[in-house]
Amino acid sequence: MRSSVLCLLLILIFSCLTAARSRPQDDNPPPDARYKADILAIFGHPDDEVEVAAFLAQQIELQHKRVAVVYMTRGNSGGNAAGLEQATALGDIREMEARHSLASYGITNAWFLHGADTPGADVLHSLEAWGHGRALDEIVRLVRITRPGVIITWLPAYVVGENHEDHQGSGVLATEAFDLAANPLAFPEQLETPRNRAAINNYGEGLRPWQPKKIYYVSDADHFDFYKGNGPEYATGQLSPSKKVPYSRIAANAWTFYLTQNDFSDAQLKEFTEAPVRFIFGKSLVGGTPTGDVFEGIISEPIAYAPPRGYEPPAPGLRFDLGGPWAFYREFWPAHDIGHLKELFSPEAQVGPGESLWVPLLIRNNTESPRDITLRVTLPPNWTSKPEPSSLTIPAHESASVQLTVTSSVADKNAWKTLAFEADSKGQKIGAASLRVKVAGNGLPQ
Repeated sequence: MRSSVLCLLLILIFSCLTAARSRPQDDNPPPDARYKADILAIFGHPDDEVEVAAFLAQQIELQHKRVAVVYMTRGNSGGNAAGLEQATALGDIREMEARHSLASYGITNAWFLHGADTPGADVLHSLEAWGHGRALDEIVRLVRITRPGVIITWLPAYVVGENHEDHQGSGVLATEAFDLAANPLAFPEQLETPRNRAAINNYGEGLRPWQPKKIYYVSDADHFDFYKGNGPEYATGQLSPSKKVPYSRIAANAWTFYLTQNDFSDAQLKEFTEAPVRFIFGKSLVGGTPTGDVFEGIISEPIAYAPPRGYEPPAPGLRFDLGGPWAFYREFWPAHDIGHLKELFSPEAQVGPGESLWVPLLIRNNTESPRDITLRVTLPPNWTSKPEPSSLTIPAHESASVQLTVTSSVADKNAWKTLAFEADSKGQKIGAASLRVKVAGNGLPQ
């Protein structure tokens, strides 16, 4: 009798296994819902997210929003206030600091990308060091995995303040990914349907195009005059129902996990976390107003791909302006339909008293013949420039960059000064540029 029961049991088990094997595989399952995000925050380093932690904690607890974070680097350079660890070891520790910090207010999905921490102020240096194409590939992939309605990132602009190039770089890449993730020709290998998703030796990543709906920026500028009227603002003093403390305290607590970067005094941390969380409106594909709520107009359903304006070549003629990152942003903003960022502030930079500032000037000759160009520079009293303004010849349909080293006056400490530049050809002015400069040290190499 016992053997008959055992035999029957084995037959049932075999039948179940056979049925499971023969059950048809769903060849078109939906995207993995575990990683769906309402907000995807894209930042340069672990700890950057504390800038908006009070807002994110509020959205998670009160509005039940799902939030994910992407860091372009693992924070593998800089000082270590907690121990001797540096380089890769420091990156390992900062990743764990970030995961514990995020978990303290409800974020469990975070990705740390391959970029090296490149302390400086020129966004083009970060993009070069990270490998612009590779980094963009990674960000587009994560937008397609998380399928956010809203992207939050650093302001892609050269500003006076911390002005970290990795902050700027994350803003540039996030903006590009916003505009590319729904484009099937952008990294199409990500969209290839696997031939047999249950087998090994496969290819095709099986993702789907995704168009985010809105993008907002935060800034580490040391002046806030350009915020007003250009984005929503959120107070941080509201009490958390579960933790019985203001969301500013939740943000301050999140910062305490970053022991390797403990460079805030208690007073500074209080001031920082109790200040409103301010956003700069980037763009919306679902309507709304620049100062309206971040989720104004957001719907859960996917929307169609919305290609940006894209790069438009300059008209024929001679053009003269600031080069380097200023020239990059001048063309980047309109190409990605965020041209209003140009209106926030005029070109600016920062230099320590008696120290040198790199100022590239760009001349483009989009004519049919070579042109002789003469440059003129007007500096504040007791400032100097090397080399001296000069003349140069630019062939037809080519460009030239003139790189100046401008040294500030010690007497102008903490003042704003204006540098002026002009270019002439055949006795006629072809363009002018100006740069507002704050004379104060910022700790980052230009």
